[in-house]
Amino acid sequence: MRALITGITGFAGSHLADYMLAEQPGVEVFGTHRWRSRTDNVAHLAGKVTLVEADLRDYTSVHHALEQTRPDLIFHLAAQSFVPTSWRAPAETIATNINGQTHLFEAVRSLGLDPTIQIAGSSEEYGLVLPDEVPIKETNPLRPLSPYAVSKVGQDFLAYQYFQSYGLKAVRTRGFNHTGPRRGEVFVSSNFARQVARIEAGAQEPVLRVGNLDSVRDFTDVRDVVRAYWLAATKGKPGEVYNIATGQGITIRAMLDQLLALAQVEVDVQTDPERLRPSDVLVLIGDSSKFRADTGWEPRIPFAQTLRDLLDYWRGRVRAGL
Repeated sequence: MRALITGITGFAGSHLADYMLAEQPGVEVFGTHRWRSRTDNVAHLAGKVTLVEADLRDYTSVHHALEQTRPDLIFHLAAQSFVPTSWRAPAETIATNINGQTHLFEAVRSLGLDPTIQIAGSSEEYGLVLPDEVPIKETNPLRPLSPYAVSKVGQDFLAYQYFQSYGLKAVRTRGFNHTGPRRGEVFVSSNFARQVARIEAGAQEPVLRVGNLDSVRDFTDVRDVVRAYWLAATKGKPGEVYNIATGQGITIRAMLDQLLALAQVEVDVQTDPERLRPSDVLVLIGDSSKFRADTGWEPRIPFAQTLRDLLDYWRGRVRAGL
């Protein structure tokens, strides 16, 4: 079996490659990357996976990558995935995410391939969630509150449309917040962990800068999430949409408190106005019972362990001067 991960050099993509190499030995792993992509996250995979150059915004390169790899499974993870960037570059975010997926689908059709395609959506699609709608089911209205969220709704519905119109075996997942080692430093849990590690090392004054700490999020360890992606592609039902979540919410403030309890120094927490968004999703807690029933998935890694591993990852990076 041949599996292609778009965005393999990213956070979730690299962990998904790790999972398949460790747990699915019969799978040959391929991954797309852009020529200028950083490869830190997959340096340890050299010789174990095959990287194929492709830019999702360029149809010709996507077609060529699929022609080379001819995958049985596609995990479509590549995207502009940072919400604040979508405020600064809304058109680019929407074009990258929606047009990129269109190119992928059209290349599959052009080549006559018949893979199962897992589409990595986001809980941000739900956006404005009312108090009586928590925990959030897949049937909840989608009220996106950022250009990124709009782009993910577009990807979600595009996958549904191609399933209905062409029989494309697309399985949509709406992943709630996930974190762990290798998480990009712009994302909240990783940003806080990096600041703590830098303060411990004396590379930053003992002031930790934050944005809105009152939002409630449902965090899953990335290693549990990529296992869910595999199960979605191999046990999920094409055309369906699934939440991936623990069902447990925690405020960003409480998450920060857990990180600070692991710190080896005292820090002062200060709000940075630059970290506040024009609008923010207040509560995202997911109901993943549908996904669990169809695939048998359940999260295994406690959040406390996730935070310890994340902080240790950044301690190592800071010590290495990265």
